[in-house]
Amino acid sequence: MKVGYARTSTTDQTAGFEAQLAELAQAGCEKVFSEQVSSVGPRVHLEAALDYIREGDALVVSKLDRLARSTQHLLEIADRVNRKGAHLQILNLGLDTSTATGKLLLTVIGAIGQFEREIMLERQREGITKAKTEGKYKGRAPTARAKTAEACALKAQGLGATQIAQHLGIGRASVYRVLAG
Repeated sequence: MKVGYARTSTTDQTAGFEAQLAELAQAGCEKVFSEQVSSVGPRVHLEAALDYIREGDALVVSKLDRLARSTQHLLEIADRVNRKGAHLQILNLGLDTSTATGKLLLTVIGAIGQFEREIMLERQREGITKAKTEGKYKGRAPTARAKTAEACALKAQGLGATQIAQHLGIGRASVYRVLAG
């Protein structure tokens, strides 16, 4: 059985998300797990997909970066898939870990992908540092602090932190910070 997994980092990435789902359907995935969460946060549906696969199954993803955040993470996922007697398929690379060559290529490509990401982040940090020294970069405006009065008013009305957070579109932890300060 082919089991698909699709992921985007945000809910704004609808085109990319829909494209992944279409690719997985075209590849013949009978069951698809999908989520729109950051790769660094908990990925409940990836865990569900890894729990769901059985011996002889294939875990299918459209692109490698939709699956893992680092080479180590990729190898951990590949090992979990392998221990279940299943294999991994990455559609845009034509890669299948049911072969020795596929396993080798997965490791090499994963390492290159991580290297590429680290270089990009390094350039980003350099650009931010340069912009800060030129006075062009101020950072993101604090959204929660700008809503302090509204949060206090809602608290006075008897709303809880979760309700306030939902109403104002900020995190619950931010509500606690604003109310405490």
